[in-house]
Amino acid sequence: MSDNPLHQLAARVGIARDWTDANNRAQQVSDEVLRGVLSALGHPAETTADVTDSLAALERAQDIQALPKLLTCDVDQALRLQPWFPAGSRARVTDAQGQVRACSLGDQSELPADLPIGYHQVEVDGRSLTVAVAPTRCYSLQDAVEEGPARCWGLAAQLYSLRRPGDGGYGDCLALEQLARCAAERGADALAISPIHALSAFEQEHYSPYSPSSRLLLNTLYASPAGLLGEREVRAAIEAEGLAEALSDLEQQPLVDWPRAAEVRQRLLQALYKDFCQGDHPQRADFESFRAAGGEALEHHCRFEALQAEAVDQGLGADWRRWPKAWHDPYHVEVETFASTYPARIEFQVFCQWLADRSLQRAQQAAVGNGMKVGLIADLAVGADGAGSQAWSRQDELLADLTVGAPPDIINRNGQDWGICGFSPEGLKRNGFRAFIEMLRANLAHAGGLRIDHVMGLRRLWLIPRGAKPTHGAYVHYPFEDLLRLLALESVRHRAIMLGEDLGTVPEGLREQLADKAVLGMRVLPFEQQGTGCFIKQMDWPDNAMATTGTHDLAPLAGWLQGRDIDWQHRLGLVDDDTEHTWRESRSQECEGLRSLLEMPPDEAQDAQAVIDAAITFVGKTRAPLVLLPLEDLLGAEEQPNLPGTTDGHPNWRRRFALSSTELLDDEDAARRLELLAKARKEAWERDR
Repeated sequence: MSDNPLHQLAARVGIARDWTDANNRAQQVSDEVLRGVLSALGHPAETTADVTDSLAALERAQDIQALPKLLTCDVDQALRLQPWFPAGSRARVTDAQGQVRACSLGDQSELPADLPIGYHQVEVDGRSLTVAVAPTRCYSLQDAVEEGPARCWGLAAQLYSLRRPGDGGYGDCLALEQLARCAAERGADALAISPIHALSAFEQEHYSPYSPSSRLLLNTLYASPAGLLGEREVRAAIEAEGLAEALSDLEQQPLVDWPRAAEVRQRLLQALYKDFCQGDHPQRADFESFRAAGGEALEHHCRFEALQAEAVDQGLGADWRRWPKAWHDPYHVEVETFASTYPARIEFQVFCQWLADRSLQRAQQAAVGNGMKVGLIADLAVGADGAGSQAWSRQDELLADLTVGAPPDIINRNGQDWGICGFSPEGLKRNGFRAFIEMLRANLAHAGGLRIDHVMGLRRLWLIPRGAKPTHGAYVHYPFEDLLRLLALESVRHRAIMLGEDLGTVPEGLREQLADKAVLGMRVLPFEQQGTGCFIKQMDWPDNAMATTGTHDLAPLAGWLQGRDIDWQHRLGLVDDDTEHTWRESRSQECEGLRSLLEMPPDEAQDAQAVIDAAITFVGKTRAPLVLLPLEDLLGAEEQPNLPGTTDGHPNWRRRFALSSTELLDDEDAARRLELLAKARKEAWERDR
């Protein structure tokens, strides 16, 4: 270790001073940047005295007598409780079912190696901690299928892009339920959806699903009240509020008008809540049960939503970091007083969450009830808005003064700042990994799988002091082994598969570690090249990763073949002429390489729709346990849902399909491609069994 105290401090808190960039070149973080990141992590380092004091504080915090709140271990492995307890100490172990077991610690202060999978409360000498005993791997598709090998398939949908009569201008959980039924009837095993985390109610111009206010609660705009309260009640509320014309107009728009759609939906929800409070509503018992089960996480979020509205009304803004100091603390007496003074405001937020939760539950029940082996695959964003609910309620566990991003690479030479905050490695440990566990449970409540965005974040994140340039960030390491064990444990408890989005700069060995835990990676057809236009052969695709033809950040195959993504970059002035020319030449080589890979007859090779058919068949015949086909490629669409690096100019997260959810899969192109994919998957299963 370096003799430099600053470098020692950085190493102690997990900052990687040395790292390798996307070009495989060694890089080193400057001392100036180290000081900025350390300070934002809560370890002052501006002066030599600051560094000395911070090192001393770490020494005190890591006193050997400080018993962790939670420790993890693998099943059938003894967990040592040194140095906290001496060998031979008597222990009392209580499992999740309340069964109590008395035992003695072994010669090396270890617990018995035969503790079953699950969470155990361990008491020794009047002190207690939680021990999480993890399975050797996550729940897998192989566990879900009756006869191996797993060769499943499903669809991927941007939820807002769906359409149904009366939807109010964007897809909701009822449209999702309808699509799930239709997909299941055609043999799909899974339906992956875009994130549905809670977004800020006051910044609807920022509607990226990957910049949520909280990953613990839902975006209540996606609730489908008619499924729970009844069509009659919803029609009555629409009429009473005079919303029919506005809703009809929103439904006619080719793109989602998020600010207007949100305002109209909020008025509808307010009217429905008013009716719900009249008399003894038949759904009141279920509502109260939901609120009780939601506990502190639900209560804090709903208080935040009401408090945020009050702050905006008072001209204080929506960012809690600029509110009066008393409002920074979720447990402060002034926050408690506010909640008790305005109980209806809090209850309205609970009401909206209840509608969203039960609507999502219906969609998952429809998927599984109609034969899907997995059902919905939820999407977990890598971070949350530092100004939002989750950062407010879990301040010791989320780093609101650091943003997540990426260092400079081949595509983004200035680096990236995603404007979201991640977990605090030290805060997670201090709090027994509470925030991580509750986040997993919240997102697996009504899903059979979870896609983890930027799964590399389980091991390290590029963190940037708020307001600094992306180049002034550094990689900060996380307790990877602990997080991976907890992921496997929650996966098995929920019988849910795990997918890790491992695209981009992937640390050495990470994919192998994830594969050992049965976390599926991602392989995307346009990326599977070894040199420009040299695509990887079908049987060389791995059997430990999900396969797909595209993602929300890529042009669909039809648009990729035409260079629509390059057209957009040119139109918005994001590339210079030389870069554009080089890009188009490379794309031409890639298109020729893809046609060669697909072994297409000359008369079909220039037909984009025929290329899409062949590409879907190709991916379907890979050894991937799961193939997910984006709706955009199913329908032969040209435009992508999101253009990375843009916040305006391109209609990110706003595109909608023309057909309703009940009609989408009956489209001529869609129906043909579903048959091609199902047939290819069957052939792959027969070949590999």
